[in-house]
Amino acid sequence: MNYYASPSIIDLPVADRATFIRRTYAHLAGAVGVFVILEALLLNSPLGAKMAETMMGGRWTWIIVLGAFMLVSHVAHRWAASAANSKTQYAGLGLYVLAQVIIFAPLLFLAQRIDTNIIPKAGMITSGLFLGLTWVAFTTKKDFSFMGGFLRIGMWVALGVIVASIVFGFDLGTIFSSIMVLLLAGCVLHDTSNVIHHYGTNQHVAASLSLFASFATLLWYVIQILISLRSDH
Repeated sequence: MNYYASPSIIDLPVADRATFIRRTYAHLAGAVGVFVILEALLLNSPLGAKMAETMMGGRWTWIIVLGAFMLVSHVAHRWAASAANSKTQYAGLGLYVLAQVIIFAPLLFLAQRIDTNIIPKAGMITSGLFLGLTWVAFTTKKDFSFMGGFLRIGMWVALGVIVASIVFGFDLGTIFSSIMVLLLAGCVLHDTSNVIHHYGTNQHVAASLSLFASFATLLWYVIQILISLRSDH
């Protein structure tokens, strides 16, 4: 994505910047709302249970699922960043939300089976972290875009570790999930900073997708931590 589209949000009058930010977070709230509704439907559906069971059918099945998710995510981000067609932008956001709904299904079924309180607790913790980091970015007005290279490298390293854990069958554990939470906290600061400073005036859909991606991935690892803590008891 071209964060530095012209004109950039930072060059707009205050009222126009406020409108862009409201649109971005309204779309983020909508994406989270759709995600929650669809997951709730899946968790109470035999189809959802069957889908989760199939996805976790073996280590190679899960690698295929992860590969498909990465491909779909790439396409969704490209569509959402499209400057020419708003319908394509919304298709990208919708596609990404649907992909997250599907890949979350096995984890949520596992969490629900271990302790029905894990999912709501994880939702509250993740929302609190996200709101706190958003507050930091908006109150400091610091440009965190310098973190982009480090965060990309960190994510690729994490992906390599995840794939290795699937192939060789070792457990990543709570420490890895905790490191990922810290890394994703950086992603939230970075993405929020781009909303304040660098997105183009017509990129509110792409901005909301990036924020939703960080929120959803943060939620994933918070759930992983709570599952590990609950399983240790």
